[in-house]
Amino acid sequence: MSKEDPIHRAAAEGFAQGAEAYMRGRPDYPAEVVGWLRDRLRLGPEATVVELGAGTGKFTPRLLETGAKVVAVEPVAPMLAKLTAAWPQVEARSGSATSIPLGDESADAVVCAQSFHWFATPEALAEIRRVLKPGGRLGLVWNVKDSRVDWVAKLDRIVERHEGGAPQYRTGAWRRAFPARGFGPLHEDRFPHGHTGPPEVVVLDRVRSTSYIAALPSKERAKVEDEVRALIAEEFPNAERVAVPYETNAFWTEKGE
Repeated sequence: MSKEDPIHRAAAEGFAQGAEAYMRGRPDYPAEVVGWLRDRLRLGPEATVVELGAGTGKFTPRLLETGAKVVAVEPVAPMLAKLTAAWPQVEARSGSATSIPLGDESADAVVCAQSFHWFATPEALAEIRRVLKPGGRLGLVWNVKDSRVDWVAKLDRIVERHEGGAPQYRTGAWRRAFPARGFGPLHEDRFPHGHTGPPEVVVLDRVRSTSYIAALPSKERAKVEDEVRALIAEEFPNAERVAVPYETNAFWTEKGE
């Protein structure tokens, strides 16, 4: 990716089309993350945090709970519109990881929730380093489905055969961006999590919100949805609510002086 073309096609097309499903189908983040933000990223009422790749604002309320000033940066217009409508008190700006619309050393922290794997490059990290104050911290957070559970593994197999090389957290390729120039070691914390609700929402809408599924031609997308409905019928016949097991993985690193 480059400054001229910073957004992966699957993200640009899929998230633009799937913003509504993203809001419905994606889980929020566990309450323990607020303490993590305060302790690890040192967020509080005097701090300014940039939420980079903010999407529809799923992570935004956890940042707001710290009392910090939140500046949300998102390149996909339909997702940014959802965030602005949901959280009008947040300063929302159009921008990307290689073109963050803030001045040098203006942020105490940058947080990427469910997004860093899309732009895990030296160029993006250099831009993040530019906007961070000395000693500022970068936080990376992902909600990850627990594929050790049999039915979740089956669901992943339905979805992942369509990924077509789109960046994924689970591959670990994003880790190759570290160690990164100007940053210290990468630290990791994990929190148990889950998403409970109607299967049409927590399973099917979750699949619909996947960028490369949302970007499929309509006939292929409909076929995927039929396969997911068949899995739901097989695993959870007549169930009104389903619990999807997740784990929240959180990482942080500090900018050097």
